[in-house]
Amino acid sequence: MPRAVLVLAVFAIVHAPAAARGQATAPLTAVRFGRLVDGRGQVLRDAVVVVEGDRIVRVGVGPTAVPAGATVVDLSRYTGLPGLIDAHTHMTFYWDRAPGSRPWAQLGTLGPAVTVYLAQENARRTLETGVTTVRDLGSSEYMDVAMRDLINRGAMIGPRMFVAGYGLHVASSPVRPGAPPPDPGEADGVAEVQRVARQQLAAGVDWIKMYGSTGSDRDTSGYETFTYEEMKAAADVAHQAGKRIAIHSYGPDGGRDAVRAGAESVEHATDLDDATLAEMVRRGTVYVPTIDHNRYYVAHRAEYGYDSADAAGLEAYMKRNIATLRRAIHAGVRIAMGSDAVFTGFGENTRELDRFVEAGMTPVQAIASATTTAAALLGKANELGSIAPGYFADMIAVDGDPTTDIGAVTRGVKWVMKGGKVVVDKRAAPARAAAP
Repeated sequence: MPRAVLVLAVFAIVHAPAAARGQATAPLTAVRFGRLVDGRGQVLRDAVVVVEGDRIVRVGVGPTAVPAGATVVDLSRYTGLPGLIDAHTHMTFYWDRAPGSRPWAQLGTLGPAVTVYLAQENARRTLETGVTTVRDLGSSEYMDVAMRDLINRGAMIGPRMFVAGYGLHVASSPVRPGAPPPDPGEADGVAEVQRVARQQLAAGVDWIKMYGSTGSDRDTSGYETFTYEEMKAAADVAHQAGKRIAIHSYGPDGGRDAVRAGAESVEHATDLDDATLAEMVRRGTVYVPTIDHNRYYVAHRAEYGYDSADAAGLEAYMKRNIATLRRAIHAGVRIAMGSDAVFTGFGENTRELDRFVEAGMTPVQAIASATTTAAALLGKANELGSIAPGYFADMIAVDGDPTTDIGAVTRGVKWVMKGGKVVVDKRAAPARAAAP
């Protein structure tokens, strides 16, 4: 047989349907929604989504769209949506609520094995919000890599994770005799940035994370730390390896240089000027404003030991954050939902969408920030963020109409499927008939 013919024959066999190759096919599941927002601009009534294994194989309408022999999941009283994507979490930031302890003080004291095990609670709470995929932007001892791999193996239940390992940061304390060595994320100067970024890639991360300014929890200062040249060096290392980079900046200067350096996303930044917003539109840079995590810190200030001055600072920063988001929306910047969830913030992941609508987005635009825009940011626009043939079977059911009321998403999730498996079901169990 000529080689070209042989190659075509092998290709046809490999890519033929399983049944045609004599292999057993996964059983079909037909999920029926009263209304389906598919993430591609359509709202279907009496929709049927057919799932085989971990993928969607068909989307139809009405009873005739249910294949013979399929297992039917009746969600006809609910609205279906694609599984949501949280573009900024810290899944391994776990607090056990031990009496007398504080979250930040306990961080890093439980050990990596114990922390990864206990962080399953964060993963479960995230799924309960309808978030089936996260981009996790910063951990220690590569616990995020371990969680990602355990979830992918099926050994742990949780959202699909794209991880960043150690976030790159400048030195925060001087070298003293007998002091412990710096953590693996510390880097000063272009050469060090390149080396540390490559170390993260060697550890198996999906993204590079860089702290381009000060600012975290109650610190809202936002002073630029890395230079443009250092940011560009990190971005170049990521891009040469086929990876992407997210740069944290609480203030405008780090945000401006992050965009110029080629970051795929800028996290948190406030007070971005018009020229930077225009450059973000030109480059397709995604803005992940993480507004609601400041509300979360204020609401949970007793847990953290924050005082009234801390709360006032956070509230003032949140107002600047919302104002910047309004200008970004008006300019046409691409925006993705990111909760910046830590510790007890898991379970409130999607409250960011409330802030988006408050800033002027329609509910449909807010939903896109957690589906199609976030999927494109991850480089997974053909697998995540929509309900269509070939996509992962990540779907949620909510009570209400999310196209007119974002609260249906932020507070009304009743059922969650991730990769073809039901991972959350909050529907009321049917009443049992009394015994005769």
